[in-house]
Amino acid sequence: MIHRFYNGELVSAVIKGLKMVKGSYAAAFLSGDSNQIVAVKKDSPLIAGVGKEENLVASDVTALLKYTHDVVYMQDFEIVSLSKGDIKFFDFDGNLIKKHSEPIEWNIEAAEKSGYPHFMLKEICEQVASIHDTMTGRINELTGDVVLDVVKLSSDEIQKLERIVITACGTSYNAGLVGKYLFESLAGIHTDVDISSEFRYANPVLCESTLVVAISQSGETADTMAAIKEAKTYGCRTLAITNVVGTTLSREVQNVIFTRAGPEIGVAATKTFTTQLIALYLLAIHFAKLRKRIDAERSKRLLLSLKRLPGMVAQILNCKELIQKQAESFSDTKDYFFLGRSLNYPIAMEGALKMKEISYIHAEGYAAGELKHGPLALISDNTPVVALATHSPTYDKMLSNIREVKARGAKILAIASMDDTEIDRYVDAVIKVPLIDELMYPVLTAVVLQLLAYYTANALGCPIDKPRNLAKSVTVE
Repeated sequence: MIHRFYNGELVSAVIKGLKMVKGSYAAAFLSGDSNQIVAVKKDSPLIAGVGKEENLVASDVTALLKYTHDVVYMQDFEIVSLSKGDIKFFDFDGNLIKKHSEPIEWNIEAAEKSGYPHFMLKEICEQVASIHDTMTGRINELTGDVVLDVVKLSSDEIQKLERIVITACGTSYNAGLVGKYLFESLAGIHTDVDISSEFRYANPVLCESTLVVAISQSGETADTMAAIKEAKTYGCRTLAITNVVGTTLSREVQNVIFTRAGPEIGVAATKTFTTQLIALYLLAIHFAKLRKRIDAERSKRLLLSLKRLPGMVAQILNCKELIQKQAESFSDTKDYFFLGRSLNYPIAMEGALKMKEISYIHAEGYAAGELKHGPLALISDNTPVVALATHSPTYDKMLSNIREVKARGAKILAIASMDDTEIDRYVDAVIKVPLIDELMYPVLTAVVLQLLAYYTANALGCPIDKPRNLAKSVTVE
């Protein structure tokens, strides 16, 4: 079609051709008789890189890091025409427009393996730093305040919030389930969590006193973008939690919290998941204090626990060999079951997702209280069960569930608190995590399950960083 309109002027041909096209796209075109590339987008990511004696175009920032740290984020129906020494921008009518480049703070070393066998293992180990960085400058230990200048909601608006709706996909959805518990238990705000691909078709009940929180690692997830656009038609307040500055999602919402995890190359989300949790903790504590649901002392204790997390993650990483041993002992299984209650239920789901993503082993995460409603029928001799049993008000019930699956012959690996001496009697193996406020255990148990999935996949020889049929950023619906 573009060839049909081409008469030596590529920009004009692209405009005429794409005005006949429906749907979403990010496309680049070149002609054989010029050194020119013309690119344009609609509902898909596109970034122009401004280099020295070279200009580039890509769909992801990390692809440009080797060549330039100056980028231009393209908007829908904007056109970039680039050659080795020139770069110009046009609107969809062919008029020249001005756009300014923005610096990328990431460096190329952050997008390399740096001696690790896989990006995923490197990124698991980077969580000590990424969790710390996501909190840096956002905690006032003296007053017990969370400092979120990027959140423009006033104290009065926060106090009047009647409902929060979290929308996300995949791993980000599991983070949202943790967020639901935090917003309800700390801030006293009714919270729903919707899968983005379902949200927009569900005729959601929304109003101006609803805050819609979109969580996306890439900031370009198509279904999450569509959900936010749908929410805005209801006049809702909007907020995004994402890892990448300048993305479509970050420009679409009124408020945005960046997670500062740095580039994540492995398809399976690791450090972006735990930093999403940190952002949710900060936001929930911030709302809780402004709504007077917690006092300054409680806020200080929670924030102190958050600040202890990087050191505790480091302790878990120092036990990698123990987790590797357990992973290898289970690696010949065809099924995996992950059980949790309360805050650990979403982490059980996340553990199962990680396992199936990179090891190709069928895995399911269940609320342990649901065992009698179906899943127990799947438990037989030597069925691997991972039980998340850290200290919580539901600990005794979790022990009861462990005994249930043990009686059916399951082989049980428990993730428990460091001072727990009772659980050893009921399980085949146990991995202990450091003691912390009960609300914070999801970060620690998540890291253990990431390592468990990694070492299982490694034992099976799977392509860990690029599992089959999956992409890092899901930019199509």
